[in-house]
Amino acid sequence: MNQYSLADAMTDKGNFTVPKLSESNMGFGVLGVFLGLLLEVSTHGPHSVPRTSWKRQDLDLMEFSEPGIFNYSTLLLSEERGALYVGARDAIFELNKRNVTVRNQKVQWKVAEHPMEMCTRKGKSRERDCPNYIRVLQIVDDKRLYICGTHAFQPQCDYLNLADFSMEGRPEDGRGKCSFDPSQSFTTVMVDGDLYSGTAYNFLGSEPIISRYSPSHSLLRTEYSTSWLNEPSFVFADVIRAEKHRGDGEDDKVYYFFTEVSVEYEFFGKLLIPRVARVCKGDLGGERTLQKKWTSFLKAKLVCSMPELNFVFNVVHDVFILKGRDWRDTVFYGVFTSQWGNVGLSAVCAYNMAAVEEVFSKGKYMQKATVEQSHTKWVRYNGIPPSPRPGACISNQLRQKNISSSLHLPDKTLQFVRDHPLLEDPVLPIGNGPRLITKDINYTQIVVERVRALDGNIYDVIFTGTDKGVLHKSVVFEEDVHIVEEIQLLKNSEPIKNLLLSSETQSVYAGSDSGVIQSPTAFCGKYSTCDDCVLARDPYCAWDPNTAACVCIIDAPKEQLRRLVQSLSGDANKCPPVSSVSFKDYQKVLVKPGSSAELPCVVKSNLAHVMWKSNNTLLDEASRFHFIGENGLLIYSVAPEDQGDYQCWSVEWAPAAGKNFSRLLAGYTLKLDLPPGPLARTNRVATTVHNQETSSVLPAEGNGKTERQPLTSASFTSTVLLTTPPQTDPSLTPPSSGTVRLQPSRNHPPNAVIPRPDSQDPAAEYLQHNNSVALLFLFLLFFLLFLAAMVYNCYMQYLPAPCLRLRATLLGSNKCTHQPEYRACEAGLMEASAADKINMTEQPAQNGSQTTKNLQALRDTGYETEPECGNGRLPSHNFGGDSSSQEKPFDVDCDSQSIQFADADDAY
Repeated sequence: MNQYSLADAMTDKGNFTVPKLSESNMGFGVLGVFLGLLLEVSTHGPHSVPRTSWKRQDLDLMEFSEPGIFNYSTLLLSEERGALYVGARDAIFELNKRNVTVRNQKVQWKVAEHPMEMCTRKGKSRERDCPNYIRVLQIVDDKRLYICGTHAFQPQCDYLNLADFSMEGRPEDGRGKCSFDPSQSFTTVMVDGDLYSGTAYNFLGSEPIISRYSPSHSLLRTEYSTSWLNEPSFVFADVIRAEKHRGDGEDDKVYYFFTEVSVEYEFFGKLLIPRVARVCKGDLGGERTLQKKWTSFLKAKLVCSMPELNFVFNVVHDVFILKGRDWRDTVFYGVFTSQWGNVGLSAVCAYNMAAVEEVFSKGKYMQKATVEQSHTKWVRYNGIPPSPRPGACISNQLRQKNISSSLHLPDKTLQFVRDHPLLEDPVLPIGNGPRLITKDINYTQIVVERVRALDGNIYDVIFTGTDKGVLHKSVVFEEDVHIVEEIQLLKNSEPIKNLLLSSETQSVYAGSDSGVIQSPTAFCGKYSTCDDCVLARDPYCAWDPNTAACVCIIDAPKEQLRRLVQSLSGDANKCPPVSSVSFKDYQKVLVKPGSSAELPCVVKSNLAHVMWKSNNTLLDEASRFHFIGENGLLIYSVAPEDQGDYQCWSVEWAPAAGKNFSRLLAGYTLKLDLPPGPLARTNRVATTVHNQETSSVLPAEGNGKTERQPLTSASFTSTVLLTTPPQTDPSLTPPSSGTVRLQPSRNHPPNAVIPRPDSQDPAAEYLQHNNSVALLFLFLLFFLLFLAAMVYNCYMQYLPAPCLRLRATLLGSNKCTHQPEYRACEAGLMEASAADKINMTEQPAQNGSQTTKNLQALRDTGYETEPECGNGRLPSHNFGGDSSSQEKPFDVDCDSQSIQFADADDAY
């Protein structure tokens, strides 16, 4: 066998293999390689940013929920009846598809007391697990719906009459049709009255099956074998109709999408693999082999990876099939993440149905092989498969050989497909890579719609729901995918569990645990300028010069479409010119000297950079007392030199157009509010002269015309004092940079520096003089406080010996009259010191050791030598007796004995 490394993943036709290591080093080797790969992907992985972020409170969304009812996760849209059917916990609703806040019908389907008690005896939660979660809503005909619920871990199904919206009351066994566990993944699709499902067949969830329940045929299902299904997690199923005019007479096919544990690769843990499986609608099972089992079941590997980093997205969460007029034009989109969630990447991959059919009709098979007597592995089958081809649907070619049904297939073909359900050839995505990759976002659901733009081209618009209740809208271009906007659908940060799209109402329906949300497919009216409308690159939106509004082209009449402006490359040059703005139209801001001023400037585009100008001079991070944030400009301690005109510019790069587009967002005139007097009059005269000198208009670069627009109250507001900037919702994707500070570049508007007078403004001199006096006063105040603290501590004897000597010098000996012990001890120490010096001179050899101890005692500056004269001294008390005979703590007879210390060395 050939050995592979993890770095070869998804190369050479997508053979995703892992190192075949011995049992001792397999875990360390693969784990080391994988950790390195995760680090590389996390560091160098792409990061797509939505251009616009809409918060929940800024949008007019429609929401439906009822108190006490949760888990609105099952949705079914009926365009013919104009209704949205919602399956929740213990209830089914019929909502108006144009306004989900309008409830047409409701029916409750609760669990009886006996099944509820049996569920709790099995160790399940009565409130969380045992209620009846409606998981299946399928249209049977014009009069009935087929519904299934978990029903206290005993799945049941029934029919719902649409005429009076009532249950028929004939419950059926729901095993194999609906999951036991409400948190367990499953999928169903109704095809011509037959229910195709993928779920677990038992209470423990250990018997996964793909089955078909038909009123006219017997149950058909998969084998209970890990080679067929190995711990799958089903996400989606749908039917692809064969063309009626095809000459080969092919059958309709049902495709299943799921993630399962790999059986063909060795790994140190459970390696997950995304799969696509196929069964034929006309399959009836085998006559002797595979009785009541699928004879057409085959599965293949789905590849979604970053080839440049050799990184694989191996978990599929949802799939949407975008059907065309011909089955070959059908494209299905899937959202993928990595099994290792700490990478924080999500991907959207697209696949051609023709490529899928090519794999199933011509792909190589895999078979089990025993390697080194202990490891079971799947390898390519190099033999010649039997004829007719195993897993193929019945066609005209087989009918010519008298094989008109799967019951007529030979046993060799059936035995082969039973032992070889896995195909080696993978299904590769369009372009061999993801259409979209996002960082720090987990996609859970996806729907796609095709929109014809004004240029006549058709674009795929992708709507993806996240686990934080946010909806992303992206547009697929030839070379890249542009995320137009993100919408906060849910108030709370919870996953979006279902997404539906209605082309008739132009709405997206999202189901979650808390309710159902209806959102329009486009927010064209939220773009107030032509530049915003064009730079959004939204195929739904275009600018109407007559009404000066951004409108949706789906609702626009044909005569209006001719005059609309739209550029999906983001070329804002196509916008009509607008009138310039003079400095007299700027918002006037009056600020007191020394206070702070905030000039708001909110940029709606996350891809735009903010650029501030003051008196035609570009402000950068080195500007004095200026802080440029994402919500405006903050000026600390406003001084006279800060007066003048301020402009906030938005500079946005359009990659498809290859240009920068700058727009004036806000303009302010900042003045000081001085007290009345000659200084104020002088300042007003200087300001008037300055404004006359700077009465020029700046043309915007990038579009070759003046970009100044009328500044209204909607464009900007002003504030004098520092206020709290608008908060950004944490569930939304943050902009590409936090505090934006741009350096001057050739793409920016010109920087015309206005010369200033050489003479100093009298108001500035007045302010500087006042500041100097204030600083001097504060310095003297703190110095006096310091001296007072020093004197007090010295007087109270809290400071060391130098301060005590200074204190004794200044106060004299009368301050120690109340301390007779200190004077007696001091005299004793002096006499002892003199006696020791004489003894040391006369008998150095005899009393050497004792002299050393005495010297150490005299030199000791420990805590024990200071209490008699310090604040830590225990006070002596005389109660009428003689002070010399009164026994006191720490009394020392300095004449008769030497001084002993607590830390002195032991004499013995």
